[in-house]
Amino acid sequence: MKKVFLILFSFYSFIMGGNMEKISLPSPEFKGKISVEEALKRRRSVRDYKQLPLTLKELSQILWATDGKTIDWGGRTAPSAGATYPLEIYVVVGNVENLKSGLYYYEIDTHTLKIIKEGDLRQELSKAAYNQISIKNAPIVIVIAGIFERTTNRYGKRGERYVFMEVGHCGQNIHLQAEALGLGTVMIGAFEDDKVKSVLGIKEDVFYLCPVGKK
Repeated sequence: MKKVFLILFSFYSFIMGGNMEKISLPSPEFKGKISVEEALKRRRSVRDYKQLPLTLKELSQILWATDGKTIDWGGRTAPSAGATYPLEIYVVVGNVENLKSGLYYYEIDTHTLKIIKEGDLRQELSKAAYNQISIKNAPIVIVIAGIFERTTNRYGKRGERYVFMEVGHCGQNIHLQAEALGLGTVMIGAFEDDKVKSVLGIKEDVFYLCPVGKK
């Protein structure tokens, strides 16, 4: 009976992603080459990217800046109402050195990636976003998704506003970090929600699609 239970438990863990391989990301840097003020002055929406891959180090830095962990108790690079942390960060990888194409989940606590879906999804994702070329051509697309209930369970209807505020914080983080790395990005909110979720195979609400590439 015990053996049967262990087999069933192992199968359940596999189905739920418990056996998914974690990909360790390079440690983020905490001191850049340009100041915050300079990054703010340079910040622009960039939709055209060179057809060059990103490095794993660049991907790591961008993800950490988006909503990464900054202190042992769990504080992050973006403020969150009541530390409810409703957001989930995914990345669509199309052209990153030493990383196969697919959809990855960014595990913030461990600064690691888990592959959710294999294959290059950029073309399909672009179609779901009214054929925006920047999504198809960027080496990565950061997906900011989330679960309203984490915040509304504490703050009621007003919590929805707090979630949207948090999405904006993360978007600006991406912009400034991209600029500091010499990369370009643009915040995309124009897409068909159900089609995007279908392409990605996720259930969370999707707020932003953020292509990032070399400008």
